[in-house]
Amino acid sequence: MGFSNLFRKKTVQDILNQVAKNEADGHQALGKHLTARDLTAFGIAAIIGAGIFSTIGKASADGGPAVIFLFIFTAIACSFAAFAYAEFASMVPVSGSAYTYSYVAFGEIIAWIIGWALIMEYAIGNITVAISWSDYFTGLLESGGIHLPQWVQMDYLTASNGFKDATALMQSGKAFANLPENLQTAYMAWTTSPTLGSFHLVADLPALLIIIVITYLVYRGMKESRNASNLMVVVKLCIILLVIAVGIFYVDTTHWSPFAPNGVSGILKGVSAVFFAYIGFDAISTTAEECKDPQRDLPKGMMWAIIICTILYVIIALVLTGMVNYSDLNVGDPLAFVFDKLNLKWMSGIIAVSAVVAMASVLLVFQMGQPRIWMSMSRDGLLPKRFSKVHPKYHTPSYATIVTGFVVAVPALFLNLTMVTDLCSIGTLFAFVLVCAGVLVLQNKKDIPRGKFKTPYINSKFVFPMLLLVGVGVAFTVNKPATMAFITNEKQINAPADIVTSLSKKDSKKVYDYLAALKTDVNTPDVEQLLSEFSQNEATYKQVVDNMPIDTSLKYESGFSLFKHKIPMYIFLISLLCFAVWSWKQNLSLIPLLGLVCCLYMMAELSIWNWIYFTCWLLIGLTIYFGFSHKNSKLNKANV
Repeated sequence: MGFSNLFRKKTVQDILNQVAKNEADGHQALGKHLTARDLTAFGIAAIIGAGIFSTIGKASADGGPAVIFLFIFTAIACSFAAFAYAEFASMVPVSGSAYTYSYVAFGEIIAWIIGWALIMEYAIGNITVAISWSDYFTGLLESGGIHLPQWVQMDYLTASNGFKDATALMQSGKAFANLPENLQTAYMAWTTSPTLGSFHLVADLPALLIIIVITYLVYRGMKESRNASNLMVVVKLCIILLVIAVGIFYVDTTHWSPFAPNGVSGILKGVSAVFFAYIGFDAISTTAEECKDPQRDLPKGMMWAIIICTILYVIIALVLTGMVNYSDLNVGDPLAFVFDKLNLKWMSGIIAVSAVVAMASVLLVFQMGQPRIWMSMSRDGLLPKRFSKVHPKYHTPSYATIVTGFVVAVPALFLNLTMVTDLCSIGTLFAFVLVCAGVLVLQNKKDIPRGKFKTPYINSKFVFPMLLLVGVGVAFTVNKPATMAFITNEKQINAPADIVTSLSKKDSKKVYDYLAALKTDVNTPDVEQLLSEFSQNEATYKQVVDNMPIDTSLKYESGFSLFKHKIPMYIFLISLLCFAVWSWKQNLSLIPLLGLVCCLYMMAELSIWNWIYFTCWLLIGLTIYFGFSHKNSKLNKANV
């Protein structure tokens, strides 16, 4: 196996010829039903979901009204990537999305890696949305007087981890009634669940239900999926416009002051959550073969979807932060919360119904994307032939759709939302990075057939290095303390909850006695509450923690345990220098380069554990590639 064979490439013409020969090879053609309007609707269906009904609350609580700048920044970053996707989709109008594009730009091994990463994006993204849908659906049932047991509406990991944290906090003196609501429900789910030996039977059954329904719909055909998606988009857009129309009369502009209460760091704190709100526009590119005119309509659909959704996100954020104080919005259902707080119960009910519809539409688009990636990989011989089987009646990738249903349904019963959200984000961002890089690699090649859409060219030779110098200047002037702390790896003090949940029962008693001796009016046995009272003042909190009678490792994060979390950011910073040299030598196009930088930055903001899990996922994929895909690749057989 030669090293060069790993980077063997497909030409654009080869891909287009292969599509024409699919029927002769036993791969029936997919039905062509989609227009630019349908693609825009699919984009809106994918984007307007968890972001506007859930994560916008936490992001607003962190950034205040200025969270609108975070939505705008993320939209711009996604737009840069969308330009790259649109150019590739116009150039190579076939199913496969970033996988197919990477096959043309980088070669087979990179195409396999990105295809494997896209499996993570779509499959785990589906799991995320299914879990969120389950939360809204069970909440809607609760409001209607139907109460499901906690152990059938919560995943196993959330219940298990919540039980451990709740137990640790109660051992430190916190009453069950004073625990956060999420820990109370997790504790109840774990303790009331049936057991099989020592195994607790906790599973998210509503998530399983919606996956079965959506998988069946996607299996039946693109026309049915399109009609269902368009209907759901109309419903949720009407609800959002109703929220804006009603909410605007309750806006108190005094709530917009201060506009950015926590500064730039507060705004950027929610970058990963807000980015997740935009995931999905790239799924449009997987439907290329089912478009009537993909070279014209795919770019239009992507761009209009991002523009419309960004406008709605910004208006909703301004309305929410104007109706109540931004600090009150750290809830899972912010839209329903603000109207409930203003005693508009009828609006809360409407929003709850629309959230269920919105989540279902997101799941529909994600569930369409995954089988089409597998189908494309199977056509190239990198997956077994059955994955490219198209149903003779419904004209959908039937076998791949069924497998996708199982791949999503089983983990949704057991995995928690935070873990799958971050894994989905890193897989998506990795795909965006490679697509943007692919456009840069191909920009100066004259033998590549071009589509109807091309990213506007702006030479980055001088612009990008100048932007880099400005960024360095800002870091060492405006943000010097944080920059120096990052470089010197200055130790960081742990939060009260992190300290308390890491204590043994014996240490918890010692800390309580120490804290109680510092106060004259102690009326609670809750260690976390006592410690939190000192945390209101940063200098006082540091002094109290320094003198606590426990090991220093429980008080601070330092050394390699702290440095390891900075490794992704160091990778980003080193990459910036490489990009500056690359742009200087090759006169790179600025827009895809900025897309590459923005997406890599958002990857760097994710924790080191997400990078480790993602690396493990890629290693599993490479094992499959070298065990099956490399020798069965059609390019390999063509060279024999």
